[in-house]
Amino acid sequence: MTPRTAPTGPGQALADALAAEYAAIWAYGVIGVRLTGAARTAARSAEAAHRSRRDALILQLNDSGAQVPADQAGYALPYPVTDKASALKLAVEIEERAAGHWRAALPHTTGADRNQALAALTDCAVRATRWRRTAGVTPITVPFPGRSA
Repeated sequence: MTPRTAPTGPGQALADALAAEYAAIWAYGVIGVRLTGAARTAARSAEAAHRSRRDALILQLNDSGAQVPADQAGYALPYPVTDKASALKLAVEIEERAAGHWRAALPHTTGADRNQALAALTDCAVRATRWRRTAGVTPITVPFPGRSA
């Protein structure tokens, strides 16, 4: 899910972000089955937010004539998700990765597209912070969301 190369324009930047949204939705299916109670509810809410963003991006890219990347049947996880701890770790990572794609879109977008990318970056950063808090990870915030350490 990490951007391989810099996007060449707004359409490509948003298509890359869409690919990250696809992967996030898939990952939350794996994450949610390992959580209970409020954490499972938060995972469902996060998945719904990524689905909503995906749907809006597909329509936007379609309307602009840009190529809409296809969703994959599945995605490779960075490690096995076998319990609550690994599910929470993946939730943090998936939000950080999605934030990275939205951050990468910022310099290639303007106007409403840039506002959309900034809102998505912020949304992912807030969710990653909440997941860090739930997982007991410190620090719970990072100085530059979406940027690799």
